[in-house]
Amino acid sequence: MPPHGPDRHPVLPPCHCGGRRRKAKGRRCVGRGSGCPPKARRPAALLLVRGLPPPHRSLWERPAAAPRRAPGARSVTGPPPSPPPGPPPDQFPAPWASDWGEDPFGLWQAFTYKGARQGFRWIPPTPEPFLMGSPEGEHGRSSDERRHPVLLTRGFWLADTACTQALWQAVMGGNPSDFKGERRPVENVSWDDVQGFIERLDAELAAFAGRRATRRLGGVDADQASDQHLRLPTEAQWEYACRAGTTGPFSFGDDLSPEQANYNGNYPYRGDRKGLYREETLDVASLPPNPWGLYEMHGNVWEWCSDWYGDYPSGPATDPVGPDSGEWRVLRGGSWANVAQGLRSAYRGRLGPGNRNRDYGFRLALGPEPRPAGQAGQPGRERGRTARAGSER
Repeated sequence: MPPHGPDRHPVLPPCHCGGRRRKAKGRRCVGRGSGCPPKARRPAALLLVRGLPPPHRSLWERPAAAPRRAPGARSVTGPPPSPPPGPPPDQFPAPWASDWGEDPFGLWQAFTYKGARQGFRWIPPTPEPFLMGSPEGEHGRSSDERRHPVLLTRGFWLADTACTQALWQAVMGGNPSDFKGERRPVENVSWDDVQGFIERLDAELAAFAGRRATRRLGGVDADQASDQHLRLPTEAQWEYACRAGTTGPFSFGDDLSPEQANYNGNYPYRGDRKGLYREETLDVASLPPNPWGLYEMHGNVWEWCSDWYGDYPSGPATDPVGPDSGEWRVLRGGSWANVAQGLRSAYRGRLGPGNRNRDYGFRLALGPEPRPAGQAGQPGRERGRTARAGSER
């Protein structure tokens, strides 16, 4: 006998568009309108192996990568879910998606490659410019955080966690991390290393989706700009997603605790009470997510961005991609080894693209290759501090 819902009618399988069916044999559904187009035949998943989750998850069901309590952490909930404002993507789900759906945080989808799953959250275009950088009165502010309005005209998918060691090993065949664990973030990877990983995995996605992989480092073809590719987020995209509609130092508010982020709790923000210092990475999705369902945007590992480091523009910017060249690449988010002020939403790390360390990782983005528009900034000047992103402890 089939399961029954609260209305005592059989619970029908969800419509391919993501809505709940009204009738077993009709195309009309609830939650996403009516008259949905017929579902095209689609492959099961990208190298999907038997025993993994079914190819669709119902509306409002939490992602498979549910958070687990971190060692030494109390039971703490994150800020209330608040889906990012803006239009839905042109295509949902993607041809390579192994599971997808919608929950209180918004739209999500995931791929499963050789048994390693990576979830993504939809980040729509900004309905209006957001303020990037920090106000002058913010505690711990650096001189390179000039506050300015930024407009992002194209939506993108952002990984809900940092890249795991399981996914890195499935793609690259090895694991450079010091703190081993399949669900821990991969670390000890340089910006250059990450580009090799992205090239290889994007080619697999391209082949699976039935399109040509034409992605090139350092340039974008006209026909390529509208295509979907794996890449690193731009610095502006990263900060917009990290803030998740907030304007304070952290997406959790004006303060931070080790129950919300993995950092050196011996050095709390604004000299508050000291807390736990774990001295290592945690499994991804161990701590509460931000309001858009993104885990560990503050702490655990630094996350490489696509931009060269440079000074912010003095006025508004649209789809900024950073300078054309430079000495350092941008890192964001802080790590397990950093003091709390280095985990602020606006804090900017910088390091040479060939550098590796046990607290440098990354988070994947998926969308059109960034194209410069508006002001992209100029190469930055030395600020009197070391180039190592994790040096301020």
